[in-house]
Amino acid sequence: MNMHDGERLAGLLESAGFESTADPADADVIVINTCSVRERAEDKLFTRLGEFRDAARAVGHTPVIAVTGCVAQQEGAALLKRSKLIDIVVGTQRVKQLPMLVTRALDEDIGPQIDINPHEDVSFPLGIARRGDAIKAYVTIIEGCNEFCAFCVVPYTRGHERMRPAAEILAEVRDAAARGHREVQLLGQIVNHYQAPDDGACDFAALLERVHEVEGIERIRFASPHPRHVTSRLLEAYRALPKVCKHLHLPVQSGSTRVLAAMRRRYSRERYLEILQEVREAVPGICLSTDMIVGFPGETTADFEDTLSLTAAARFHSMFSFKYSPRPKTLAIKRMPDDVAEEEKTRRIVELQAMQREIQSDLHAQSVGRVEQVLIDATSRRREHELSGRTSGNTVVNLPGDPAWLGRLAQVRITAAGPNSVRGEVLEVEG
Repeated sequence: MNMHDGERLAGLLESAGFESTADPADADVIVINTCSVRERAEDKLFTRLGEFRDAARAVGHTPVIAVTGCVAQQEGAALLKRSKLIDIVVGTQRVKQLPMLVTRALDEDIGPQIDINPHEDVSFPLGIARRGDAIKAYVTIIEGCNEFCAFCVVPYTRGHERMRPAAEILAEVRDAAARGHREVQLLGQIVNHYQAPDDGACDFAALLERVHEVEGIERIRFASPHPRHVTSRLLEAYRALPKVCKHLHLPVQSGSTRVLAAMRRRYSRERYLEILQEVREAVPGICLSTDMIVGFPGETTADFEDTLSLTAAARFHSMFSFKYSPRPKTLAIKRMPDDVAEEEKTRRIVELQAMQREIQSDLHAQSVGRVEQVLIDATSRRREHELSGRTSGNTVVNLPGDPAWLGRLAQVRITAAGPNSVRGEVLEVEG
């Protein structure tokens, strides 16, 4: 989602007459787009500010610096107190104001500007985003979140849940297809909670059906769903719509029912495993991935063992795992002492990641000899004539081939496997 915000910010500035540069020392405007989901986000921001200051001093040039994103929304005016290098602070719901604020900063000596006001409008001008990927297009369908999980800062930085009109979403998907994008990824904090504000009959499954009808789009992915909103209609969409990739990222966060309750996830360990079983029965061969947090306040050794046993039972194709870190304004930082020692958090995540690595290695090894459809989407920076792509299940496949194949679907036989990707040979390039 932050990557797509960056695409939107770049497009807004280019539409206002600015040109991009890869060299910060050459820039009249520098935008630092921030995220506060991970720890030390603020420290990273001020490190980058120092780097830009040094680059500017080296050439005797002082750019306008704007800070956007979640840290901007979270900290607001406090950022200006910590650094005199910041000229503009723009919150997550006011990104469309950036060109105006930048122009004022360049033309007028008015001092630092800040705009972190909440804004209900989730529309965005069609065709403005400067997409950084020629093959995949991100399309936001929901802004904000109403879940208020105890560890998560998103509702405080992104605001309450606001649905984007289905008509506007479909217009953006058609525009992306017309520009040559073969894959679309629908984005939302709880993406499968979507309900169109302009069409009462359009829930998330119905939106998938409508996106599926767009000519030129070959693959549909989405992130990030919530286990509570995996419905029979969604599973039917997986079965009925071949363009919907057979991959489901379903964050669990912990394998302990007690910890899940403390996290305010509103499902138990048992219910989560039931959901996985329902998904696998409805969509045979689907690949599942997840998010996991270790060391949440109050997590005991027994709780962590529950996480390990759930991981062993679920056999996820991939996992994003993190050590818990307190985030500003969340329920956890207000009411739950961070009582798991850092050394123990490290021990636990190393053990979890070792188990997951073994599971991934085994699942990938089982795919050797299988023929998979792969959307080729990247070239190797290190090896000539080396390409990569992804299966419908989101497994990375590395393969030799012609760069002219970029953006095309190919039938690929898997020939070798590792823990993070597999290798294959192209049998046929489609289209």
